[in-house]
Amino acid sequence: MLDLEDYRILRELHNQGLSISEISRSTGYSRGTVRKYLKSDVPPEVKRRTPKPGKLDGYKDYINQRLTNYPLTATRIYHEIQEMGFTGKYTIVKDYVRENRPK
Repeated sequence: MLDLEDYRILRELHNQGLSISEISRSTGYSRGTVRKYLKSDVPPEVKRRTPKPGKLDGYKDYINQRLTNYPLTATRIYHEIQEMGFTGKYTIVKDYVRENRPK
């Protein structure tokens, strides 16, 4: 997807009288892409995706509490949250524990 500046460049080149093929060669975009954005009267709009929750999100409070109270290993915490219904893999837990273990 083009950003607003690239869209304006395409428009400016087209207003200067360049053909779609010439614009394509000078910008590096395909002729189809150039044609699509020249047909559009509205500049491209970036649509942001809503972040989906991670598998570990529901267990982070529990993990932090356990790490604060006891110096547990990531393996031990992984087995505990598996019993609680965690379906993720060990690596996610290990990385989170490594980053959030109290000093």
